[in-house]
Amino acid sequence: MKIVNSIKELKSYLAEEKRNNKQIGFVPTMGALHDGHLSLVERCVKENDVCVVSVFVNPTQFNDKHDLETYPRTLDKDCTLLEPVGCDYVFAPSAEEMYPEPDTRTFDFGTVSAVMEGARRPGHFNGVAQIVSKLFYVVEPDNAYFGEKDFQQIAVIRAMVKQLDIPVKINDCPILREADGLALSSRNMRLTPEQRQKAPLIARTLKESANFAPEKSVQEVIDYVINTINADPVMRVEYYEIVDGNTMESIKNWSDTTYPVGCITVYCGEVRLIDNIKY
Repeated sequence: MKIVNSIKELKSYLAEEKRNNKQIGFVPTMGALHDGHLSLVERCVKENDVCVVSVFVNPTQFNDKHDLETYPRTLDKDCTLLEPVGCDYVFAPSAEEMYPEPDTRTFDFGTVSAVMEGARRPGHFNGVAQIVSKLFYVVEPDNAYFGEKDFQQIAVIRAMVKQLDIPVKINDCPILREADGLALSSRNMRLTPEQRQKAPLIARTLKESANFAPEKSVQEVIDYVINTINADPVMRVEYYEIVDGNTMESIKNWSDTTYPVGCITVYCGEVRLIDNIKY
């Protein structure tokens, strides 16, 4: 496994791989890797000849300076986890390497990027589109892998790839969870022991809501989820919306879509956790 910091060096290695007709798979990450990330890497290794993983905490997608500063950075540990699962190249550039000058590009993906996370984190998805497009131009992968925990982000990346005409297949991979249901996330390591004990309430409530969703209205399900989670004093729902899984538009009735997905963001103490469920 090679650890590469420079764009020029990585492009040189990958050009050689492509000359040998190797298929390139790519997993972009912000590091602080866990089993969820590793499941993406394992699938990437299985489906491609070469696996590239980027580890880069992208400053342009953080609208909260404190969140950027406190985001965990564990490159040495990440590399230790990546080698045994078959990663070939770890791309760990500096911010200066990725942004030698400010990226002033602005994207418009319509509703897909305007609602939910887009509405509450201004500029977030624009930053995601900036960095992921830059990484795609560097790696030129045949396949790229993203976790479904960031459900809306996948929709944004699909829209970006279409808009910029980037020849890459976007593969979405199922959420990995702890035994108690909590979706794996790099942010989980910031939870206190008490908060970690409380956090599985999110997944548990979503799962319960799916059991009676067909008999209840969309609004009744939304109210149940929000009220159940907010009843715990450690938890605060920022939003819970049930949307069309393709367009991200909110639905009022189950008949509005054949692909209803519930997307939630909850503050557990100061830690912002996201999750989703398909109804």
